[in-house]
Amino acid sequence: MENLETLNFDYVIIGAGPAGLASAQYAARSGLNTVVLDPAGAGGQALQIAELENYPGVYPVVNGADFMDNMRNQAEAFGAKIELVTVTSIDKTGSDFIVTTKHKIFKAPCLCLATGAFHKNLGVPGEAEFTGRGVSYCATCDGPFFRNRKIVVVGGGDSACSEAVYLSTLSKDVTIIHRRNEFRAQKAVVDKMLAAGVKPVYDTVLKEIKGGMKVESLVIENVKTGEQSELACDAVFIFAGMVPQTELVDMLPKDGNGYIVTDETMATSMPGLFAAGDVRSKSFRQVVTATADGAIAAHSAYEFLHK
Repeated sequence: MENLETLNFDYVIIGAGPAGLASAQYAARSGLNTVVLDPAGAGGQALQIAELENYPGVYPVVNGADFMDNMRNQAEAFGAKIELVTVTSIDKTGSDFIVTTKHKIFKAPCLCLATGAFHKNLGVPGEAEFTGRGVSYCATCDGPFFRNRKIVVVGGGDSACSEAVYLSTLSKDVTIIHRRNEFRAQKAVVDKMLAAGVKPVYDTVLKEIKGGMKVESLVIENVKTGEQSELACDAVFIFAGMVPQTELVDMLPKDGNGYIVTDETMATSMPGLFAAGDVRSKSFRQVVTATADGAIAAHSAYEFLHK
């Protein structure tokens, strides 16, 4: 570690998704010497968005990659730096956080975790190929593209059943497949879903997603009989769970699903350490809520530094 270059900042942000870049923009604009650390550069989950149509003020629609390029350019225009590095550890010495990467150490009194979360994939053939072309992990984001179309939901927990209810407001042809003979979701959620007309298919797993330019059908299998069949559809929404990326901060309090707990200022239990975006515990995860988190975290960091 003695040979690593040490760089001093006011504010270090880990993660260059919407939350991280929004935080960088607000922090840099307020005069904080700010750096964003991310192994892949600007992006996060937003890169998977084919058409971003529900971000206020961004119309006509743009794709996620262009949107994130604009966010990066905007943050850099205000003076934020972006480093393509992988963070290996976070420590605290005195009032400073020590963020270590392979070749550099970043030192700052304020730190924001915007590392996000990733969707659990099923790993079935066609899933990766058709992501953004009929395969989705977010009903609120992509459901309106499939209004009055054949929709299939995969999953059996609260998220799957709740999202199926939402999708039932867009289409009368919604089917949910679940590998067990009963749903894991709360009874009230399941009752609401069934009352909404969502068709359940129990004891069934997804084996393959098929199509040409877009999703056209699913190969499904009954886990009790082994019988396979093909189900025509225009979209499949997969809710196998999400995994928040919190490995760097195992010591912080988390909720029952592993998300970092913050207060309304995005502050964690450790002074000077903030969390924003999908990595933190909250009820609604969208690009617009991530950017709001990031802006609040930057404001809180500025207030913390100027106390």
